[in-house]
Amino acid sequence: MAQKIKFGTDGWRAIIADEFTVENVARVAIATGNWTKQNYEKPSIVIGHDCRFAGELFVETAVKVFLSQGIQVKMAKGFVSTPMISLAANQFNCGIGVVITASHNPPAYNGFKLKAYFGGPLSPAHVQEVEDIIPETNTLDLNSISLKDAIASGQLEIVDLETRYVDHVKANFDLDAIKNSGLRLAYDAMYGAGQNAMKRILPETHFLHCEHNPSFYGQAPEPIAKNLQELANFIIADGHIDCALATDGDADRIGLYNGKGEFVDSHHIILLLIHYMVKYKHMSGKVVTAFSCTPRIEKLAAHYGLEHITTKIGFKEIATIMVEQDVLLGGEESGGIATKGHIPERDGIWMGLIIWEFMAKSGKSLDELIDEVYEIVGEFKFERNDLHITESLKQSIIANCNNNVYTHFGDYKIREVKTIDGWKYFFDDERWLMIRASGTEPVLRTYAEAPTLEEVRKILKMTEETICK
Repeated sequence: MAQKIKFGTDGWRAIIADEFTVENVARVAIATGNWTKQNYEKPSIVIGHDCRFAGELFVETAVKVFLSQGIQVKMAKGFVSTPMISLAANQFNCGIGVVITASHNPPAYNGFKLKAYFGGPLSPAHVQEVEDIIPETNTLDLNSISLKDAIASGQLEIVDLETRYVDHVKANFDLDAIKNSGLRLAYDAMYGAGQNAMKRILPETHFLHCEHNPSFYGQAPEPIAKNLQELANFIIADGHIDCALATDGDADRIGLYNGKGEFVDSHHIILLLIHYMVKYKHMSGKVVTAFSCTPRIEKLAAHYGLEHITTKIGFKEIATIMVEQDVLLGGEESGGIATKGHIPERDGIWMGLIIWEFMAKSGKSLDELIDEVYEIVGEFKFERNDLHITESLKQSIIANCNNNVYTHFGDYKIREVKTIDGWKYFFDDERWLMIRASGTEPVLRTYAEAPTLEEVRKILKMTEETICK
């Protein structure tokens, strides 16, 4: 019996050489190609891979499948970020963009992401259509398909997507303002796919982990505080860095640090972006954020007279709205954010450059700009705790949440529960907790917000004690 392949919140992910094999990649590629042919008169696909192990092998596998189906293929030269593929899908008007990446997952994983012609994630309904037609086996003789012959015939084209992306950035940002501002900036690629592009965009930046290392030194390339201690220590030791940006394995998620080496979470980044684009750049549009985001985003949107929409978790939910409606910003707690004026796609480098441009043009530090936001929404702290527990305990906790077993977590009595995607427990106007199972990893996530970090950690600790006993 063939392994059942399922797409999660953002693509299909699996462990390399276990489920993520040449054979299974070929199966997914067959379905992807057939779906593209069913939906487009002149089917074309743009494809690339990030820095992970065997990315080139898996891309060539998928390309051979697409060629056998008579599809026109554009294959990225070298490793690329997810936003580079999404931008290319839009610019080339391809039916599908494919990225071989497991994004922020641990090094043992690889994955298969699907992008739409508009330059963002393929809609959940269309992803399901692809999943539904994945064959049980691959019947193609991949060794008989020649990439060299396809290049000669013109069916396969090798494209420089990194240069296209860098040119797009240069056309949309005042990079001279950043370069001439006197700001001392740092960038941590986490050994991911943003490493070369940033060297070309702002070469004067201090660079960390911007070498090709498919194992990521054993570290999951997710730009959260616990994974960025070297960057934090670098900022503190240097003493003169004004702001630091980090991006994940495929450079679509953002992490940020202030000049004191303190992590700035995505909730604060989203608030800063809205504040800059509305107050300083006089832009407008709806604000669309995932269920796990702070309610203070809705408060800031109301302050500026913007409509706010909450979606299920998974950026494809947000992107679908961005394509259909006038959206200023779409964002997730996990660091995936998109803004008007770019493709409807998460892009860690793009978001970082907006923040740096904000700092350069305002002449203010990151903390001073955050204080401007706090004047409107109030000061707050946030943290997420990933619980690596047994599947049986995870299912037991989910059942308890479904059955409203929990009435309090330690000292915190539940006032209200919202269940758009997971369970969000509100204690009062300033404190809340959320429980949700990951869609891509064997993890149960808990999230909390409170006025101080000390209290956030207290809530998370009491929650763990309550649900894991």
